[in-house]
Amino acid sequence: MLTNANDPDRLLLEVDDIEDDLLPSALAPYRAQLRTILDWARQYLARPHESLGRRGSVCPFVQSSLDRGRFYLAVYPGHPADPRAVAEAVLPYRDWFLELAPNPSGTAQLTTILVLFPDLPAQDVDRMIDGSQEALKTDYVDRGLMIGEFHDGPPDKAGLWNPDFRPLRSPVPLLAIRHMVPTDFAFLAGNRDHASAYLRRFAGELPAFVREAMVRALVREQVAL
Repeated sequence: MLTNANDPDRLLLEVDDIEDDLLPSALAPYRAQLRTILDWARQYLARPHESLGRRGSVCPFVQSSLDRGRFYLAVYPGHPADPRAVAEAVLPYRDWFLELAPNPSGTAQLTTILVLFPDLPAQDVDRMIDGSQEALKTDYVDRGLMIGEFHDGPPDKAGLWNPDFRPLRSPVPLLAIRHMVPTDFAFLAGNRDHASAYLRRFAGELPAFVREAMVRALVREQVAL
């Protein structure tokens, strides 16, 4: 368990804390949700899925994150008032993430923080989680980070390889923080500012499929002119 140096009440749980039931009293009521998300990460994110549309696990980094002890969970108890309150609740974890993994190299690239919102009523989940993620995304991308929205709605975003697959479904509403990686281009290409932030970071190491996508986009723009 990690304690924030600037806020001793702010905690990051490690896998062993959940498995060994070493939760602080304030988070003990969320034992079931924490274990559910840990199982979800192992049984869903870290494994292949028949609807994914490609080989490999749903998220190629999760198993390594778990194995290297870089997988952290936090809980926001209660019901935030609005998406702005959700965004404000996640802000300290953005800064803490950058302290834990300031550079996306080595095991730091495997660092992940999941912030759970287990008390959100089902009718508010879309507005709170999706709305706050949309509000936060530009700030995170500018810092070389990604923030993903997960809930059992699920979010509308389709899989990259199968448009009928909704990969962001999770049994507990949460926002996930990680470093941006070269293969994230498809998540950022639809927004010029996001694509520019991506290029500033990865211009020298673009995957072939990203270069091809950029050429296609330029051709479409020329045809439109």
